Amino acid sequence: MTSSEWELMRIIWTLGEASSREVIDSIQLKRDWTESTIKTLLGRLVKKNMLTTNKTGHRFVYQPTVPETEAMDETVAELFTHLCNMKKGQVIINLLDQLTLSQKDIQQMQTILAEKATTAPATVSCDCLASGRNCDQNC
Repeated sequence: MTSSEWELMRIIWTLGEASSREVIDSIQLKRDWTESTIKTLLGRLVKKNMLTTNKTGHRFVYQPTVPETEAMDETVAELFTHLCNMKKGQVIINLLDQLTLSQKDIQQMQTILAEKATTAPATVSCDCLASGRNCDQNC
């Protein structure tokens, strides 16, 4: 999904379902987008099977076909497939430094990290080149 499509999906996930009017009104509080742009984006999301639509009278009501957490997990997993194995930890560290997290989130992360620490390797190998040469040599 594009960043614009993500914005519309976040509205629909939050509401559970939404008419095109509700989506238009919600997004226009944040963005200066025309109704036709928003309807085009909704149509693309339907074509991508991210939304279903039902016509009720003169209204179109949109419902997500994929749960928000599933879409987020798939997007992050896809992004991380493009990163060097050796550098993924640093990316996560940078994110942790920048994000606002709840106490509960931090506690859950600490629990997971404590469990992972018992079996973690001393280093993670680079997977950028098949030759076995580390990308770290160029950093």
